[in-house]
Amino acid sequence: MTDRAGTPAEPDPPATEEGAPDAPEERRRRHWLRWTALGVAVVVLAAAGVGWWFYRKLDDNITTDTTAAAELEKYEKERPPAGTSAARNILLIGSDTRAGEGNRKYGKDQGTQRSDTTILLHLSAGKSSATAVSLPRDLMVTIPSCRKADGSRTREQFAQFNWAFEFGGTACTIRTVEKLTGIRVDHHMVIDFRGFKKMVDAVDGVEVCLKEPVDDPDAKLKLPAGRQTLHGEQALGFVRARKSIGNGSDTERMDRQQQFLGALVNKVQSDGVLLNPTKLYPVLDAATKAITTDPGLDSLRDLYDLARAMRAIPTEKVQFLTVPRRSYRYDVNRDELVQPAADELFRYLREDRPVLVTPESEKKDGERGGSTGGDGKPDGPETTPPSATPTFTGRNAAEGVCE
Repeated sequence: MTDRAGTPAEPDPPATEEGAPDAPEERRRRHWLRWTALGVAVVVLAAAGVGWWFYRKLDDNITTDTTAAAELEKYEKERPPAGTSAARNILLIGSDTRAGEGNRKYGKDQGTQRSDTTILLHLSAGKSSATAVSLPRDLMVTIPSCRKADGSRTREQFAQFNWAFEFGGTACTIRTVEKLTGIRVDHHMVIDFRGFKKMVDAVDGVEVCLKEPVDDPDAKLKLPAGRQTLHGEQALGFVRARKSIGNGSDTERMDRQQQFLGALVNKVQSDGVLLNPTKLYPVLDAATKAITTDPGLDSLRDLYDLARAMRAIPTEKVQFLTVPRRSYRYDVNRDELVQPAADELFRYLREDRPVLVTPESEKKDGERGGSTGGDGKPDGPETTPPSATPTFTGRNAAEGVCE
């Protein structure tokens, strides 16, 4: 630069005003910010990609049962009408199949399976309560004509309930339940031995209390007396054992299953599992691998909505009971419904009206299950006052197995 006379001028001093060239420190700071922003963007994209991968993996774990849906569609006209409220009825089926990895140790695979455990879960419209009703496998019921796996059909017959699953799988079981209860089954889930064990392991076991030691080779179960936490194999033996715990009846086995499921629900809700990603993922992974479900529940979003609805229900409002029944008059090794108690329970569930459960030790005369026969199974009273909420013998998830 020169002045007007052409004489060399003094160099311009470093500019410090707005629009002036950056100082080296400022350039370095802006360079660092650009790289930081780029790094954050990469991390966000990577996290999104990992999250999407986990979502797709869990979603793909779920097995969809389209065969049952197609079969049920053929009998739509004979099924109970769909409810008008937001209440949902989900049939939970525990299969005793010996086929598949991890199941052969429980017996020889004969190419058939029966429903070892069946529970009708009713979620109220307001998501204020959940009522799980156990249906005895030995209950004598009318099983409709069902399509077998080989395409042939069975005849309609009066037989024990768990034969329905062997005859025609899930669709036959659903139609049998609907015929028995008049309740529309909206969704279903089937879980086998291996899936149950993985679910229990995913929550790091469930605590139980035993009054006496147990040694049951059939159930693969050997336990000392006292308080202890059961994991997969032991937990399965605990809910399956029949001859070695208590009086050896299926009555006690169903009560024990209800206690265990209540403790499992309680642990999931109280242990922060649903709010902790590191705990939640193993549970979701085990759950999605374990179940076969209808197309209406075969996505992670559907299962999440269901889990969220269950999470909103207080544990004392998650109730477990067994349908009122007694020994079948013609065979003490089978069961029959106690009427009118059973029909009243089904009617209340159909109408999405509340029912109450109370432990055996707290029941009063005049309540459902207020007296028991010589076989220890609830008989129930003849009538309930119209203004009273019917009460049945049972328990809720807030009660621990050790209580």
